[in-house]
Amino acid sequence: MSAPPSSPPAGQRPALRSTDGQSRFQVDVVAEGAARAAGAGAGGEEAKGRFRVVNFLDPGGGANPQDAAPDAGCQNGDTVRSEGSHQTHVSDTHSSTYYMRTFGHNTVDAVPNIDFYRHTEAALAEKLVRPSLSELHDELDKEPFEDIFANGEESAAAEELPSKKKSESVSAVKFGWIKGVLIRCMLNIWGVMLFIRMSWIVGQAGIALSCAIILMAIVVTTITGLSTSAIATNGFVRGGGAYYLISRSLGPEFGGSIGLIFAFANAVAVAMYVVGFAETVVELLDSIDAVMTDEINDIRIVGTLTVILLLGISVAGMEWEAKAQIILLVILVAAIFNYFIGSFIPVKSKEPMGFFGYRAAIMMENIGPDFRDEETFFSVFAIFFPAATGILAGANISGDLSDPQSAIPKGTLLAILVTGVVYIAVAVSAGSCIVRDATGDHNDTIPAPNVNCTDAACTLGYDFSICKEGGCKYGLQNDFQVMSLVSGFGPLITAGIFSATLSSALASLVSAPKVFQALCKDNIYPGLVVFAKGYGKNNEPLRAYVLTFCIGLAFILIAELNIIAPIISNFFLASYALINFSVFHASLANSPGWRPSFKYYNKWVSLTGAVLCCVVMFIINWWAALLTNVIVLALYIYVSYKKPDVNWGSSMQALMYNQALSHCLHLTGVEDHIKNFRPQCLVMTGYPNARPALLNLVHSFTKDVGLMVCGHVRTGSRRPNYKDMLNDQLRYQRWLLKKKIKAFYNPVYADDLRQGAQYLLQATGLGRLKTNTLVLGFKNAWRDGHMRDVETYINTIHDAFDLQYGVVLLRLREGLDVSHIQGQDELLLSQERTPGLREFVVAVSVGRDNDSDSSKVTSAQSSPLIHKDVKGQSVQLSAGDQKLLEASQQFRKKQCKGTIDVWWLFDDGGLTLLIPYLLTNKKKWKDCKIRVFIGGKINRIDHDRRAMAALLSKFRIDFSDITVLGDINVKPKKQRKEVFEKMVEPYRLREDDMEQEAAERLKAEEPWRITDNELELYRAKTNRQIRLNELLQEHSSTANLIVMSMPLARKGTVSSALYMCWLDTLSKDLPPILLVRGNHQSVLTFYS
Repeated sequence: MSAPPSSPPAGQRPALRSTDGQSRFQVDVVAEGAARAAGAGAGGEEAKGRFRVVNFLDPGGGANPQDAAPDAGCQNGDTVRSEGSHQTHVSDTHSSTYYMRTFGHNTVDAVPNIDFYRHTEAALAEKLVRPSLSELHDELDKEPFEDIFANGEESAAAEELPSKKKSESVSAVKFGWIKGVLIRCMLNIWGVMLFIRMSWIVGQAGIALSCAIILMAIVVTTITGLSTSAIATNGFVRGGGAYYLISRSLGPEFGGSIGLIFAFANAVAVAMYVVGFAETVVELLDSIDAVMTDEINDIRIVGTLTVILLLGISVAGMEWEAKAQIILLVILVAAIFNYFIGSFIPVKSKEPMGFFGYRAAIMMENIGPDFRDEETFFSVFAIFFPAATGILAGANISGDLSDPQSAIPKGTLLAILVTGVVYIAVAVSAGSCIVRDATGDHNDTIPAPNVNCTDAACTLGYDFSICKEGGCKYGLQNDFQVMSLVSGFGPLITAGIFSATLSSALASLVSAPKVFQALCKDNIYPGLVVFAKGYGKNNEPLRAYVLTFCIGLAFILIAELNIIAPIISNFFLASYALINFSVFHASLANSPGWRPSFKYYNKWVSLTGAVLCCVVMFIINWWAALLTNVIVLALYIYVSYKKPDVNWGSSMQALMYNQALSHCLHLTGVEDHIKNFRPQCLVMTGYPNARPALLNLVHSFTKDVGLMVCGHVRTGSRRPNYKDMLNDQLRYQRWLLKKKIKAFYNPVYADDLRQGAQYLLQATGLGRLKTNTLVLGFKNAWRDGHMRDVETYINTIHDAFDLQYGVVLLRLREGLDVSHIQGQDELLLSQERTPGLREFVVAVSVGRDNDSDSSKVTSAQSSPLIHKDVKGQSVQLSAGDQKLLEASQQFRKKQCKGTIDVWWLFDDGGLTLLIPYLLTNKKKWKDCKIRVFIGGKINRIDHDRRAMAALLSKFRIDFSDITVLGDINVKPKKQRKEVFEKMVEPYRLREDDMEQEAAERLKAEEPWRITDNELELYRAKTNRQIRLNELLQEHSSTANLIVMSMPLARKGTVSSALYMCWLDTLSKDLPPILLVRGNHQSVLTFYS
């Protein structure tokens, strides 16, 4: 106990602690002005000798000499690390981060600072820790801080790490919104589709429907872009692109499943784009008779060389890759301009091949559709839509953007607008200057225009009617390279095709490793964590690059991408659908944490976008859509089963909370009905692992049926430590979840068990989800302790009845409390142990409470601790403790074939019968049959049996036998009566042997005392308990479990000692027994 702090001199405010202490936080008295220090005279000089005077800086960084009196011994200030992963605590004594002039006062309290809100591994700066509530609120003589480093060397090494990370992050290459997002998205969207398929789409669908196809794709991508922007501006975005956005919004289950297939789709997309490039190269080689082997092998050779070159560019670093993208964009834009310039320059030699320049007749002819070869609107749409799947190219490298929250919305949406306008312009242009069919023969001219012409070519002096029979090689429908024909310089279109394919391949080659690295870093799939390692100042995922290269190369060597291409498009669409759904879900959950700075979104529009993405998936390829959904579902189930230890504050959690709150409020407005009664148990377990048998048995009949709360009353002579209690609550709740026990842990501080139980009985639960049954362990060793504990125990039962609770007592021969056997549960405290301590042994501590109560903890016993013997040898358990451990686990395993004997002697509303029924519905107890024992008259046994059978039949409760006990009122054996007399003897008042005043005084001091009058008045009831124990041993000594009506004692009339003697006598020397008494409200009904 530290001495109270000495009073400071006059005019000085007290220090948080003495200045000669060794704490890493040293708060000194601050002189607030030179004038005040000078005015203090001798007192001020004395203060300067005893307290360090600290300079304060104004917010602008300049020191005000009038506000500080510098001291010769003043140092530069100490920045101190707090607990955690190298976090900096705000304690710089010379800066405005800790000692700060706040509203004109010098205070430890910190003003708002963005650095307080960073994650532990902050990418932009170190995480600072604001003063904790304990530091500001705890008493001055307390030690709120602890040193985390044993010596200065470790502290110095720890301080070097964040500064090193910070310097590395500063030197890392970061991109703005143009180079990082806009250029990448445009290059991905302007793929080969623009040059070699757009003209064919116009020929099939016509100008109008082609524009409709493009607009449909733009609608889907724009909605997805708006949703992406909303998620990206709802907080700091790290690397991982679509995976990061989805996982942080919908949780690891959706994020983990989409992240894996999205990374795989990007890896295979590399192969698809490279093969497209290789095919064009092989066609050029074929045109000049420069084929190396054959067409397929040439594609493989060119594709392999190309992907190796792209890998080299990627591995060289993001800066080189970005430069390559700019060069490719310049070529691509030049090719597009080349096409439009050429479309305004009609050349006579190109007319036989279908190009006539802009003509109204051609435009009107091509305005409508002309579907051929079994093509339809949706099949043509399916061919075009993969061109629009590049909108996440910028978001996929979110970790390499200088400001992802600003760059992703601007770059993505502008890219969609620009590329959409270009696609529509190309569609209208091609449809207005090129006819659908042309022979390419200069001799197919008409000398004079025919007045009966039915097509545009005829009006322009050409007869292409022979093309109706097929075989023509030119025109929109027949020539994929028609844009080269139209362009001013044909080879530039070929260069554009090369640029489009290579840029898309390069973007996919970069995106896949980045997404995969982020996925592996989160350890969603433990076996893939090896790919999380990064290298260099940009943390480049070289291992993931190699994996992406291998996947891409494998599909390049197959050289058959017609099957895998639809799956890739569906993988992308599944990602888009979930991004849209994420925005809808987050908005629907109405979480306070959902506040994106991008406001141009709507949850219903996002939901529409998600539905549209799903529809488009099935339009493109129904079997690929089904396969995608199956893969996503399988990965979702796997991640849900593995339950990764992450907490990202997803909208799933927010919506779950909303639904739980809504249902609770809805239930509150509905009256309880007998048919819906559930035993909702407040189980006084103490620490949940202290009484396993009690915990497991109650869980057996409440699991998936009713509420279970593990109540724990913490008592002790020292003042309560609420922080420790809150930590224990979190720790033991995790323990319950780990053990798959569906229960809550609720500790309270109180003076004794009764007061704590009163708190729990009154406050546990929420609305209709309130407990209605109190479950206690029986005090086997009640005679060994103080009778005040018995008085508290019995009064707790009375309090439960006063509050209209049912009461259940569990008794085992061996006892319930195993908390004195340390190490019976290794998992519980493993999180508090050092990483190297992995071995635990069972050790026996001295203070066993012998089930003295079901939740009480004194100052000598807190949490069950795990000790290790000095020599590493386990301590030998006594025979009693060995039996106790075995008995404590008996309700965890499947019960062997036997019976549950229900002694339903008194009608308490049916709780005595409902609990065994619920037990027999569980897998562990299904082999146990219910036997019912009731009291009756000797001359009406058959009648009583038939009446009970009829009642049970109406209750629809199966039973194996009904036994009517006609000899309950037979006097018990003399020997057992003598045992009872010997039991009560120490607790009798014997008022006849003393004066009345002395007897009354003793009764007031020790209310548990049994008066002679009381003992005589309840002689018949006493004999009944003795007799019932005889009958129990006669009929139920081999039962798996006995459930029996608990005798009641009238409050204020029956003393605690006598009632405890009744309960002890009734239940001793028996198999596990539950004494049950409901609140006498019906819990069973036979009405429908």
